[in-house]
Amino acid sequence: MYFAALLARTEDGWEASDTELDDVETLSDLADLAREAAADGADDTVLVFIEQEDAWFGVVRVDGEEDPRVFVSNAAVAARSSYGAMLTDELLGHDQDDEEDVLDTLDLDGTEDGYEDEAAGAADEPDGADPSDGPAPAGPLGESAILADLGVSERRLLALDGDALVTIADALGAAEVLEAVR
Repeated sequence: MYFAALLARTEDGWEASDTELDDVETLSDLADLAREAAADGADDTVLVFIEQEDAWFGVVRVDGEEDPRVFVSNAAVAARSSYGAMLTDELLGHDQDDEEDVLDTLDLDGTEDGYEDEAAGAADEPDGADPSDGPAPAGPLGESAILADLGVSERRLLALDGDALVTIADALGAAEVLEAVR
C-alpha cells in the first residue's frame, strides 16, 4: 500500500495534501501534479512524498518549471513497485515510453542473409554492459542532497528508514500538516 502526499511551500509555511497517483504514469506527470499544487505560483517548491509500507520512500522535488529532482531510499525494492519503478527508471535512464522501431532493432548492414562481415568481429562488441540497462542497485539512488537547503542534510536523509516521511516533515516544520492528511 502506498502513501503519497504533496507538500507545497507557501509564504505562511507548508501546505499538505494527500494525492492519488492513479493517473500518474511518468515523472513528467508527477511534476505536473506537483506544479498544480503550488499555492502561490509556478516558482514555489513542492515536494512529493511516496512511501510504500516502510519498505522504501521517494522524494520528488519540483521548483517551479525546473526539472524535477528525485531521491529513492532503496532503489532495488522500489523498482519492484509501479511508482518506484517510475522513479528508478527515470534515474537509471531506462526509457519505457519510447519503444524502439522494429527496424532499428534489426542489423541491416548487408549481413542479414547469414553471412558474417569478417571485418566486424569483436571490435563491434561492447566492452561492458551499459549501466542504464541493468537492474536498480540496492540502496539509495538519486540526489541525496535534495533537501539539504530545507534542513534535511544528505547524511540525515541517507540514514532514514521506517517512517521517514514523518521525520522529514518534522525537520521541515511541516509534521502537523502532513499528519493531517495521513
